Amino acid sequence: MLVPATASIGIRSASRTLRTPTWAAPRAPPPDSTSPTRGRSVAASAETARRMNARSRTVVNRTTARIPSDNVFMLELAALAVLSTSATALEEVVVTARRREERLVDVATSVSRRTPGELGRLDLTHHAESLNRVPGVFLQRGSGQESLLAIRSPVLTGAGACGAFLFLEDGFPLRPTGFCNVNELFETNTTQAAAIEVMRGPGSVVHGANAVHGVINVLTPSAADLAGMRLNAVFGADDFKSLGFALGDGRHAVHGLVRHDGGFRDDSEVTELKFNLAHDRELAGGELRWRAAATRLEQDTAGFIRGFDSYRDPVLRRSNPNPEAFRDAESLRMSTTWNRSDCANCDDEARLILRRSSMTFLQHFLLGKPLEKNAQTSAALGLARGRSLTREGWSWRAGVDVEWADTSLLEIQDGPTLEGSAFARSIRPAGRHYDYTVEVASIGGNASIEYRSDAWLWRTAVRADAIAYSYDNLMRDGNTAEDGIPCPGGCLYSRPADRNDSFSRLTPRVEVIRHVSKSQHVYAVLAEGFRPPEITELYRLQRNQSAVDLGAERMRSAEFGWRFAFGESPSPSLRGTLAVFRARKSDVILRDANGFNVIGGRTRHEGIEYELGWQALPRLRIDLGGTLARHRYDFSRAIEGGETIAAGLDIDTAPPQIHRLALSVQPHERIDLELDTRRVSAYYADAANLRQHPAQTALGARGRWRLTIDLALTLEVDNLTDRLHADRADFAQGDWRYFPARRRSAYLGLDWRSR
Repeated sequence: MLVPATASIGIRSASRTLRTPTWAAPRAPPPDSTSPTRGRSVAASAETARRMNARSRTVVNRTTARIPSDNVFMLELAALAVLSTSATALEEVVVTARRREERLVDVATSVSRRTPGELGRLDLTHHAESLNRVPGVFLQRGSGQESLLAIRSPVLTGAGACGAFLFLEDGFPLRPTGFCNVNELFETNTTQAAAIEVMRGPGSVVHGANAVHGVINVLTPSAADLAGMRLNAVFGADDFKSLGFALGDGRHAVHGLVRHDGGFRDDSEVTELKFNLAHDRELAGGELRWRAAATRLEQDTAGFIRGFDSYRDPVLRRSNPNPEAFRDAESLRMSTTWNRSDCANCDDEARLILRRSSMTFLQHFLLGKPLEKNAQTSAALGLARGRSLTREGWSWRAGVDVEWADTSLLEIQDGPTLEGSAFARSIRPAGRHYDYTVEVASIGGNASIEYRSDAWLWRTAVRADAIAYSYDNLMRDGNTAEDGIPCPGGCLYSRPADRNDSFSRLTPRVEVIRHVSKSQHVYAVLAEGFRPPEITELYRLQRNQSAVDLGAERMRSAEFGWRFAFGESPSPSLRGTLAVFRARKSDVILRDANGFNVIGGRTRHEGIEYELGWQALPRLRIDLGGTLARHRYDFSRAIEGGETIAAGLDIDTAPPQIHRLALSVQPHERIDLELDTRRVSAYYADAANLRQHPAQTALGARGRWRLTIDLALTLEVDNLTDRLHADRADFAQGDWRYFPARRRSAYLGLDWRSR
């Protein structure tokens, strides 16, 4: 079962147990300072963690468009805090929010960590299964492995949507700066990951560009964690089948899976292959981690179904208006990380990654249905050094990151446009629309200074980034057809002439943490995040726009948080986190009514997030998590598609409330069961706030039966009540569009392990 970060005991990191350098520690351990294994054996720690395992899911009341001022939950929480007569220390949790392992109570930001727990996996069919259990996250599934993401934000779409989030694997970005893809999480093996960490709000100074609304870090298992042999097979609805394996000797390991989903809609099957290598060893007074990952996706894509409430039609929801659509993608990564371990007063690190990815897909959502091919080859190097200062309790850390990438994009249409009006067809010619390469070079430096005492932690940090693009157009400049023939009034696709662009940004961060007691910790943080324009926003222009002058989007954020624990362990206890945030984003890049890429948008974001875990009985656990937030436009302007944005209106596809509830019970020492529910409130489907998609509640159940010490049977049932839901709904081009959700589906699995 998934373990909320506020409820984990003795959790090890993906690579090794927590090591707190002497230079970073106070003179004496703070009241809740506990080694992950101090005072108990590793086996005992694992058993305690097993008994506390649980996933975060959701329940809630019907939403309104703004945050309630008299929330009953807040009153109950305050009452619990006042009435509690005894407290227990917050359990030790290790996170990597600043690219190195540290206790959660020493991190001044909202971080949720999800681990496989008793069910043995983070997700079965899609990464949405794990991410949608995190407060502040709303991941809408598309067709197959596609998705659209929100982290303390509305669901973002368009060329730059992915640029607002930073996707990592073991702390390394999956893609180079400027070349993200909104679906790139399918290039990671989340199913067999050791953990997934979600950092909400602007990233720390080690992250740099793109960590605007949040960071998702997929942590791979250590070689020691994969010692022995494991096999896993799952079969389920719609011809779903998956086979996973892992093999290791403690220093070397290999794991992977092959997965096929026949899809519940016509012509929507997906086949995935994921393969990972790991090697861990001691080298030159430090710990060396070497990782390699390869993925391949072959997907037949199903498009939107159209018409109001069409997702409720049992026949229409299984149809596919775009049977010709597909997406093929490959990725390859190789990385190594070295951390010094022979110096108690040092924090030295060296990191290197080599990446390659390519993708080909049919843009079935565009008139003419052009084909896109994109690819990138890139490398990144990072160095960091930390030391204590002469004054006790003070320390500093500094680092530098450099990155190089060679990227390319080709868009080509193999025949005339047959859809739309005569004018729409005339401006979308056959042949190449875009064909260019862009070389990317970036450098970023960061520095921080902190002070630690028994009760306080102060940290001030700053990062400077410089990013350069060198664009080379491989076809005719301008907006003619490929052969130079002009379209009436100009073709839709416009190609700027060769050019160079550069962007730079300074991002500060100030954090303070107060260790009130061994069971209560409060923090405050002021931070800024930014993203440079994506390559496609600069060089994939339309209509008569021949060049752009775009700057970096930036967001300033303030957050206050409280981590707490009440009750005497191991008797019934309550643990949780509460965070309040407010953010302002400016220089938002958008496409105006003329089809031009421009800057000048502004948005506002504020809300409350909570995460609670209550061990009601020795074999019964209740977990709650949720978000109450509002995301609004802070400017007025006519935009593409005939819509008009007005300041003060809610941004479309931004549910003001999302809540989760999970009940985990162990009726027998060999049986673990979980029942969870998630409710997403109604949200606006258009910028004018004239149309709403209704609230939805989904119920799921999971179970694991350990037949022997090495063999277990698993069962997962999604959409237990067989409701007709939509994974995504929006109103565009004068009509409703939906991605229907799968109806009740069951999956039966068998896990075997040789020790």
